[in-house]
Amino acid sequence: MTVLMGCLPGVANAWWQNDWSYRKAITIDTTPKGGNITESTGRLPLLIRLHSGNFQFDGLEDNGADIRFVAADDKTPLNYHVEQYDAVLGVALIWVDVPQLPAGAAQNIWMYYGNRKAPDGSKASDTFDPDYTLVYHFNGAAGTPPKDLTAYGNNAQNAPARTVEDGIVGKAAQLDGTTPLNLPASPSLNVSAGGSLTFSAWVKPGALTPNTLLYSRRDGANALLIGLDNGVPFAEVDGAGGASAPVRTAAGQPVAANQWTHVAVTADGKNLTLYVGGKQYAQMAVTLPALTGAAAIGGDVAGASAGFMGFNGALDELRLSRVARPATLIALDVLSQGAESKLVAYGADEKQSGFGFGYFGVIVKSVTVDAWVVIGILLVMAFVSWVVMWNKATYVGNVDKANGFFVRRFREVAGRHLVGLAHTDEKSEEGKRLRQSSLYRLYRAGVSEIHSRVDGNGRTVISAESIEAIRATMDATLVRENQRLSKSMVLLTIAISGGPFLGLLGTVVGVMITFAAIAAAGDVNVNAIAPGIAAALLATVTGLFVAIPALFGYNYLLIRNKNVTANMQVFVDEFVTRLAEAHSNNADHALAAE
Repeated sequence: MTVLMGCLPGVANAWWQNDWSYRKAITIDTTPKGGNITESTGRLPLLIRLHSGNFQFDGLEDNGADIRFVAADDKTPLNYHVEQYDAVLGVALIWVDVPQLPAGAAQNIWMYYGNRKAPDGSKASDTFDPDYTLVYHFNGAAGTPPKDLTAYGNNAQNAPARTVEDGIVGKAAQLDGTTPLNLPASPSLNVSAGGSLTFSAWVKPGALTPNTLLYSRRDGANALLIGLDNGVPFAEVDGAGGASAPVRTAAGQPVAANQWTHVAVTADGKNLTLYVGGKQYAQMAVTLPALTGAAAIGGDVAGASAGFMGFNGALDELRLSRVARPATLIALDVLSQGAESKLVAYGADEKQSGFGFGYFGVIVKSVTVDAWVVIGILLVMAFVSWVVMWNKATYVGNVDKANGFFVRRFREVAGRHLVGLAHTDEKSEEGKRLRQSSLYRLYRAGVSEIHSRVDGNGRTVISAESIEAIRATMDATLVRENQRLSKSMVLLTIAISGGPFLGLLGTVVGVMITFAAIAAAGDVNVNAIAPGIAAALLATVTGLFVAIPALFGYNYLLIRNKNVTANMQVFVDEFVTRLAEAHSNNADHALAAE
């Protein structure tokens, strides 16, 4: 059992609240081995991607309502919201508000789950700091306007052409190039002259066309336009500092068609900076004019002059901020929102009772009934073998110590009187110790034979034939002592030889059932095969778990038994030799007297 427990993940040292049965460690690593972030970003909405490769969706509510996130101190709850949750497909996208993300360090947060009584704790508006003025996930139903997840409620005025499933993060908006998304006229979206702003979005252009707009904001002659010119990202400002001509960022390498690219623009009151793929792409010294008019996504605002085209492609994770976000934060957005990176690592699932719930839990849940029968038999064999080893080790240890005590006492008295120890009071302390000795029992058998050979005058008569008879009696006692030493040792040999074969039987049957189930379902993939095979192999592991300790114990006990047996054989020879010597001396004295 100790070996099986060693297969389980580490035991939790603390628990946030007892109502939650499970938790999962999530490590955010900004060291060179992880995300390699050299500057602190402060507060960050971090994307947590759960799938069947890093999380088992057992124990969760059907809609994931009982999920909670807690800081490394296991006391502070973190704000979060669920963008997508599908236990059937084994996919979940969750945004967690990380209060501080230090540079070059690793920190843990905990994801708790498994509380059927818990209400839904997801709250999007608390996940983003107050400087985010608009956040669209585009995860709503088809034909509905995108909803703003911030506290400002800047929902779009119309719906995109359609919603697609293959966004960079969950679903995405598909724009047709003719109808942009119109943003509401909201004070929270206004930009003052010389003010700050951040625009960011993932874009996937269907074709690279001239002057395609991703974002437009106009206020009379003033405007901020962000787009792609034949695939080249640009940001253009009209009315900056009273200038009569538009100012546009320098051209660079174009983005690829039909591929996701992150585009961001920041204005900090001194410079306007364009980022592509999380890296600075272009920068110009310009301040924003006042912008309080209409805004649009994927095209120009209604009534604007011609010269720009609408965006034909997919758009995902659109964000507007009223501050200039630092370059490190933009880089982290790209790192965490794109494909899985080394920034976030997922640990094993833990159960409140203290036993692991990760990979070992998957194996246990996949074990079939027949395999459980085999494993149960093997565990019984393991228990029996442990009891036998403990009892036999205790017995042979006591016998060995008692034999040593007897040998010392025998050497002390044998020179004076060969049968002197036979008169020891067995209720005394010495007698109790002698009774545990197999040598003493041999000695008592020999002395008993000597005492039985008394003639009519009360003298002990020992002939050569009597000595051989005494040896035969002691040898018979020695055989019985050996039988006591070997008693139950056969159970260890059964565990050694039978355990692995029983385990192999369980594995073979489990593999057969797994492949039969796959054949019946017609689903041939590693996710369908792996759990069944892993569960089947558990029977073999259990068989080895039975056999290996039994093998070590058997060999140890065998050597100890052989040593005790050798000592008994030596004692029989010594006793008989001393008896023959004493008989010879007595005979010589008798002849001399005659």
